[in-house]
Amino acid sequence: MKTLKLCLLSVALLLSSAPAFADLNVFACEPHWAALVKAIGGEHVHVTSATGAYNDPHYIQARPSLIAKMRRADLLVCNGAQLEIGWLPVLLRQGDNERVQPGQPGNLDASRYVRLRQIPTSVDRSLGDIHPDGNPHIQTSPRNIAALAPELLKRMVALDPADAAYYQSHYQDFITRFDAAMAKWQQEAAPLKGMKIIVYHDGWVYMQHWLGLDVVGYLEPKPGIPPSPSHLAELLTQVKGGQVQGIIYTPYEDEQAPQWLSQRTGIPVALIPDTVGADNDPDLFSFYDLMVSQLLKLHGEAK
Repeated sequence: MKTLKLCLLSVALLLSSAPAFADLNVFACEPHWAALVKAIGGEHVHVTSATGAYNDPHYIQARPSLIAKMRRADLLVCNGAQLEIGWLPVLLRQGDNERVQPGQPGNLDASRYVRLRQIPTSVDRSLGDIHPDGNPHIQTSPRNIAALAPELLKRMVALDPADAAYYQSHYQDFITRFDAAMAKWQQEAAPLKGMKIIVYHDGWVYMQHWLGLDVVGYLEPKPGIPPSPSHLAELLTQVKGGQVQGIIYTPYEDEQAPQWLSQRTGIPVALIPDTVGADNDPDLFSFYDLMVSQLLKLHGEAK
């Protein structure tokens, strides 16, 4: 009897410590959407991100583990604007999950809820990796996160109405704090207005417009084409002796080109993640804190 009681007690302890099953399975293409889902969904969501801060979101392998997660997903959230065109269609096809197919309530394309920039009048592959719908790197401005949040809440409530009050409460808390944080970032970043920078890839246009920066050059000769010696030599001639105050690149971009240009011009370099999850920034607040602080550091070093 004593042994039986001990067994029952052990089972009870295991059950009490086991995590509750999530009410929504969410597949996020990028970490910033996973962070937003978690901010609204809390303990009622299980969210996975297909990419990380150290992955180029253009190029992801459609691994069996991702296919399995896509198959179980109730909601899919992605940047859209064909950022994931190289791998997402494969996951959707292999996952064979009707709930998250395009046009379904479980498929949320973030690009449809923001103002897209750099929409080309024509598409020519000779120009590099041009996105016909516009620049898809919308997460580099927090305004676009705030723009998607109401639609994300709407979809989560529709898919899981039993937890509607929970989602609405968490959403209200998040958006109140996020609005206050955006005002703080805007004030802190005021000295950056007009700052001239060089970027590795044309992935910062939304940050540029948010903070009033001036992108004057790209380390890639064309979008998606790695830096070449001839292009870097041209860029060196273009910026030497100019007023460029910083060179930025992301964790998944090769540091050799920005360092090469920095060493020959004296322009400071900054490694700035373009999504959540690098340098101990587990959420959206830390992500934009880091972005603004790194830019301010560049601005100070350039003086």
